[in-house]
Amino acid sequence: MSVRLQNQAFDPGAETNAFLDRTGGGGAAVTFTGLVRSTPDHPVTAMTLEHYPALAQRQLEDLHEQAIKRFDLIDAEIIHRYGTLHPGDPIVQVMTLSKHRHAAFEAANFLMDTLKTNAPFWKKEEGPSGTKWVDARESDDDAAARWQ
Repeated sequence: MSVRLQNQAFDPGAETNAFLDRTGGGGAAVTFTGLVRSTPDHPVTAMTLEHYPALAQRQLEDLHEQAIKRFDLIDAEIIHRYGTLHPGDPIVQVMTLSKHRHAAFEAANFLMDTLKTNAPFWKKEEGPSGTKWVDARESDDDAAARWQ
């Protein structure tokens, strides 16, 4: 499956190895894994990701297809979690395979920049000061805008 939405945890290393094992003919593979972040100046004890399943699946599949065509990829995969996660847990992983490294890196950047702004996910963070919904960030919109 090229796009997976799942509640259960995944092992980024095992996912990368499986991706590389089933794909071939490429000269470059790029993997990005996004993690739940907690820092001293912004402590997070848990993050809950909510989504509309059918819409999220369709939008991620569309992004996947766009990346394959736009960057002439051999293959790509997107894994995105939902539910309650904790600091250090993997949230998302994108993997791209192409003939050359430039396309693999650009496709991974495209997928993450676009996914962060276009996919219907909502984040709620829990921390010492309570619970709050995470607002969209202008920097994420700016990153996605470069691909239009």
